[in-house]
Amino acid sequence: QVQLVESGGGLAQPGGSLRLSCVASGRTSSIIVWRWYRQAPGKQRELVAGITSDGSIHYADSAKGRFTIGRDNAKNTVSLQMNSLKSEDTGVYYCNVAVGLQITWGQGTQVTVSS
Repeated sequence: QVQLVESGGGLAQPGGSLRLSCVASGRTSSIIVWRWYRQAPGKQRELVAGITSDGSIHYADSAKGRFTIGRDNAKNTVSLQMNSLKSEDTGVYYCNVAVGLQITWGQGTQVTVSS
């Protein structure tokens, strides 16, 4: 099993930046893909970015050019650097990993973009 802990959320102004981190423990060597999701108030959870064990990266259209996902294998950590933040980026951001068919979610971290 894998356990996840996210951090780095908070309040940012429009145009500002935040960096989220997700630290994994447990069977980290078996992780196939890491993903960041977000859930805005009243909306469904949506995929923001993902990175596979071989380094393939995917971004949602809303994140392209503004967000960067990165992975530090030595620290079992995945980050999400978010720049040029917009009010519509507000939501709870969740880290998610897949080990085979098993999906594990973190507890989420709140991101609020407001002036």
